[in-house]
Amino acid sequence: MKFRVSHVLLDVKNLTTRFHTRNGVVHAVEDVSFSLEKGKTLGIVGESGSGKSVTCYSLLGLLPMPPGRIEGGSAMFGGIDLLKASEKELLKIRGKRISMIFQDPMTSLNPFMRIRDQLTEPLELHENLSGKAALTRAIDALAEVGIPDPEKRISSYPHEFSGGMRQRVMIAMALITKPELLICDEPTTALDVTVQKQVLDLIRERQRDLGTAVIFITHDLAVVSEMCDAINVMYAGRIVESAARADLFSKPLHAYTRSLLKSIPAAQPKGQPLITIPGLPPNLANPPRGCAFQPRNLIGDAKLCITDHAPELAEILPGHFAQNCPGCLASA
Repeated sequence: MKFRVSHVLLDVKNLTTRFHTRNGVVHAVEDVSFSLEKGKTLGIVGESGSGKSVTCYSLLGLLPMPPGRIEGGSAMFGGIDLLKASEKELLKIRGKRISMIFQDPMTSLNPFMRIRDQLTEPLELHENLSGKAALTRAIDALAEVGIPDPEKRISSYPHEFSGGMRQRVMIAMALITKPELLICDEPTTALDVTVQKQVLDLIRERQRDLGTAVIFITHDLAVVSEMCDAINVMYAGRIVESAARADLFSKPLHAYTRSLLKSIPAAQPKGQPLITIPGLPPNLANPPRGCAFQPRNLIGDAKLCITDHAPELAEILPGHFAQNCPGCLASA
């Protein structure tokens, strides 16, 4: 009998994160579960405020606490539950085994420190490397991400780089310790399309060279269609659909996913009005009792949406999961 060898690197189950504010409790992430295998790329998509970034910030202990609080769940990574790990344990993991590329490199890079010092810091912390050896590694890291004249530019400050070059520096910093998992939080949002493609190609190339698993957070479906092996679609703090990339794009099930795909400008006939999703996502300080997408559901049948409890994620097709709300699955 042959047994399948598990290559699961990260296994998240029932993650629940809330913010306790003066205006009430914000249900930012509710009962989120997913897994990621070594070397694979998982996309997390959805509108702003859907819980994408909070999910990943929860895993790394980067939420401000208070007001943030992880209310439940587990996140197993190499035998360690990230949600229950101490700050000392997380310090050994962050920047070494798990790295993150943040959305805005100008606010993520320290404007008062030279690039040299920011690149060598993770080497000093995690590999006890300093001096000339660390500097050589840092220069090599800049060269690998396409920074011209790295020996000279490594002594520059962040403001002396363009937006695309700063993002390349962030990638170099994230990959310099050869992490097992790289989390990309909308790393191309502020870039023009040419630089965006260069950054995406660079991430993919470095992933291929290092065998790194990647979580890609974005609202851009075109990006996930190119980058990701599997996709989680989030809405109002919950996963509403989860499937392999090909399955999600060829047979989207949930009304929200279908609405997102229809709202892509390139998917519309020329001269026709662009399709938009009406209304706004719900206020998560006062979340709806039933289906959160019901007020905006024009593709399915809003009259059939669940109203007395939150729909659960269920396997509708083999390996293809969606919230089991009859109204959102109607006409799929």
